[in-house]
Amino acid sequence: MKLDSKIPEGHISKKWTDYKDHLKLVAPNNRPKIDIIVVGTGLAGASAAASLGEMGYNVKAFCFQDSPRRAHSIAAQGGINAAKNYQNDGDSTFRLFYDTIKGGDYRAREANVHRLAEVSGNIIDQCVAQGVPFARDYGGLLDNRSFGGTQVQRTFYAAGQTGQQLLLGAYSALSRQIGLGRVQQFNRHEMLDLVKVDGKARGIIARNLVTGEIERHSAHAVIIASGGYGNVYFLSTNAMGSNVTAGWKIHKQGALFANPCYVQIHPTCIPVHGTNQSKLTLMSESLRNSGRIWVPKKKEDAEAIRAGKLKPTQIAEEDRDYYLERRYPAFGNLVPRDVASRAAKERCDAGYGIEANDTNEGVYLDFSTEIQNKGKQAAYAAGNHNPSAEEITKLGKAWLEEKYGNLFTMYQKITDENPYETPMKIYPAVHYTMGGVWVDYNLQSTIPGCFVAGEANFSDHGANRLGASALMQGLADGYFVLPYTVSDYLADDIRTGKISTDLPEFVEAENRVKSTIDKFLNNNGTKSVDYFHKKLGLIMWNKVGMGRNEKGLTEAISEIAALKEEFYKDVYVPGSADELNPELEKAIRVADFIELGQLMAMDALQRKESCGGHFREEYQDAEGETLRDDENFKFVGAWEYKGDDISKEELHKEELKYEFIKIAARNYK
Repeated sequence: MKLDSKIPEGHISKKWTDYKDHLKLVAPNNRPKIDIIVVGTGLAGASAAASLGEMGYNVKAFCFQDSPRRAHSIAAQGGINAAKNYQNDGDSTFRLFYDTIKGGDYRAREANVHRLAEVSGNIIDQCVAQGVPFARDYGGLLDNRSFGGTQVQRTFYAAGQTGQQLLLGAYSALSRQIGLGRVQQFNRHEMLDLVKVDGKARGIIARNLVTGEIERHSAHAVIIASGGYGNVYFLSTNAMGSNVTAGWKIHKQGALFANPCYVQIHPTCIPVHGTNQSKLTLMSESLRNSGRIWVPKKKEDAEAIRAGKLKPTQIAEEDRDYYLERRYPAFGNLVPRDVASRAAKERCDAGYGIEANDTNEGVYLDFSTEIQNKGKQAAYAAGNHNPSAEEITKLGKAWLEEKYGNLFTMYQKITDENPYETPMKIYPAVHYTMGGVWVDYNLQSTIPGCFVAGEANFSDHGANRLGASALMQGLADGYFVLPYTVSDYLADDIRTGKISTDLPEFVEAENRVKSTIDKFLNNNGTKSVDYFHKKLGLIMWNKVGMGRNEKGLTEAISEIAALKEEFYKDVYVPGSADELNPELEKAIRVADFIELGQLMAMDALQRKESCGGHFREEYQDAEGETLRDDENFKFVGAWEYKGDDISKEELHKEELKYEFIKIAARNYK
């Protein structure tokens, strides 16, 4: 199979404009004759469904939640990037493009990333017009803050709930189209297979999660916007329901799955506190604007803290190791996520962790310096040039509360500790997945008519995502890319007419789904679905996690293959098919996670280099930084499904060409 990325010719700054100027169009009077299915209604899916509905297409939108408002996009806290240069600090479209390519460790596709940077400003204008309450400065202008991997302030935000506010904006646009009858919304429905007719995506098989009914839905094009696969690790910052099933089902139908080993570990997560925990909680990366990360310099102090004999506030300033500031003076606490995560792991592995959990893993995120600095500034601005220590502290805490109040409240409710008084405890956790379904420049997979948007595709972040870029990609894909590229594809379908769900391909796909369900319900095993999911998660975290090596990856591949065999023999799924059955939902999703986990380990094993979130311990320099191999691994690794035995999957390579950016070693020092 030859991968055709369809990247247009021309200068990087003109590619997208020239390309979309020459795409085919569907006339307004023909759009109501065409049906489009959108799977997933987070930022990418909701914005795509709303945009295509506004254009006049008939859209069916599916989500497994009880409302699109419940999509995991709401969990994004810190902000959304855009190259508007409001702070006049040297930002530009090119700089956002460069930072994203560099942040992804030169493993992203140039043309897609530049397009993302180009449309970023339009996203902010669109969202402001929808009423998204972005933070504003004293004069009423939109405010910005910094995020990791950049030296400018380009992140627009709404307190610590940016994702929620952006999703409400997209949901409002979607609701308008539902009210006009252009979008049919199917809540509590899960896509369980893709239907292909004559090689093209022509519909899906979905299960009504309330009644258990299996439904056939036809369309002229299908858009998958179902999010990432972080829950393959069991413990992650993802919502409990987040899964890979929609992406994996189209993979089995011929869509290549690209760079599955690229997983982002987020550095600011509340540490694991027990073996029965089922989810981890993220603390926004925006906190690294104001917090300083440290561990004790002395092991005996770390041991005393873990034993409860010392409090962090009792550790003198000279006895604290602000290790990010020490190792990366140019960026300090605002290094990219993968760099900050590995640095935390290195300190904890060396015995300096501060959390009294099973692994002693945890570091401090301390706001005391910011409280003092902002308190003095606030007092001075109010005309008090000689404030007392109490006044400074009070004003500093008030400044923090205005900026991050809901995040601090959330932390205190979970940990019962006051982060205004004592440093937060944080540790890296699985967060975002840069890998996903392979797509070309049009966001079309290797299945004609099957498009993939947002985190579900691989296209924009390379081996590591810069903070505040996920919301940017989701909305860019839905509002500003797919309306052009999907229309170009559909221009040849205006005479096709309604696609019947009685076609044999629909019958065959429905039978596949029913057979899988029957198999699980009649299995009579002895172990719960969660038992297998946890076992998979432990293998993935320990051997395909932050640090990877040949021995561990080889073991993981065989261990996951054995787990798959045991799963199908011994999983127990209670209940029946014709009812609300969460265990059945989980079983189908975990079956896909197990296969994906094996492929992730295979992809990590073949990539004999370290880049971004993929850290092979054999490939690091003397200071523990990543060692890329641009001569042998400057490619996208896209895997083709070859049947039930995942070890038989075939690797295809899309060479990455950098014409407008010079490849260099990533340096944040």
